Amino acid sequence: MEANGLGPQGFPELKNDTFLRAAWGEETDYTPVWCMRQAGRYLPEFRETRAAQDFFSTCRSPEACCELTLQPLRRFPLDAAIIFSDILVVPQALGMEVTMVPGKGPSFPEPLREEQDLERLRDPAVVASELGYVFQAITLTRQRLAGRVPLIGFAGAPWTLMTYMVEGGGSSTMAQAKRWLYQRPQASHQLLRILTDALVPYLVGQVAAGAQALQLFESHAGHLGPQLFNKFALPYIRDVAKRVKARLREAGLAPVPMIIFAKDGHFALEELSQAGYEVVGLDWTVAPKKARRRLGSW
Repeated sequence: MEANGLGPQGFPELKNDTFLRAAWGEETDYTPVWCMRQAGRYLPEFRETRAAQDFFSTCRSPEACCELTLQPLRRFPLDAAIIFSDILVVPQALGMEVTMVPGKGPSFPEPLREEQDLERLRDPAVVASELGYVFQAITLTRQRLAGRVPLIGFAGAPWTLMTYMVEGGGSSTMAQAKRWLYQRPQASHQLLRILTDALVPYLVGQVAAGAQALQLFESHAGHLGPQLFNKFALPYIRDVAKRVKARLREAGLAPVPMIIFAKDGHFALEELSQAGYEVVGLDWTVAPKKARRRLGSW
């Protein structure tokens, strides 16, 4: 700690590092707690803030994202904050139109239907520059947290992002996305590589902006069986972790723990534990004790 009470990046020194120590596999005095969607509609102040503008306008406002991120910490003794944003800002940065329809969810008016539609996407190298508002929100939030708890950054994993871009929104079957995997495997891999190339600098940029941990959401893992998951999801999950860690080293940035959360991906726990992440997130389909027996201490 420097004499002025600031850490090496100029942010206030962290006072509660329990979550980070647990994420690195160290012993802690208690089990740290943070919640998915801890900034959410159950909070009246969240609803009030969100009512001021549409969803993605909120995501593009660093001030609004900071406020929404901090709201649950004013009520509850949480051990981490997670920046308010959305995984679909990445497809937006690639040039796709995305809207949030009340009562329905995300909608892509012009989804990817044919292989040539990939030509509509921007160069993934420009994505990080398009998402500067996320980095600004992270920096502002780190400053206003004043070292109370660490801040988590996040992104959606390539397969999950692909499903939205191909389906045109949410889907109970992911039929269109699966059709791509079977009928257009080369184009599917091309799209997944584009997304991976976009995600790596985006996640590194979040750390440079102040994120102290990263979570990758493979929210649609459960729509794939083991064979398709191992072919179209897992390689890119691994690649994201490997390349992010390498880029952090190259940039002279301190490493941060990375979390992989594959919803309904219980069939791939062993593979995920070897994918280069410090933490494997579990959902309700996996009992923590059983997961520990399956994985041991990796």
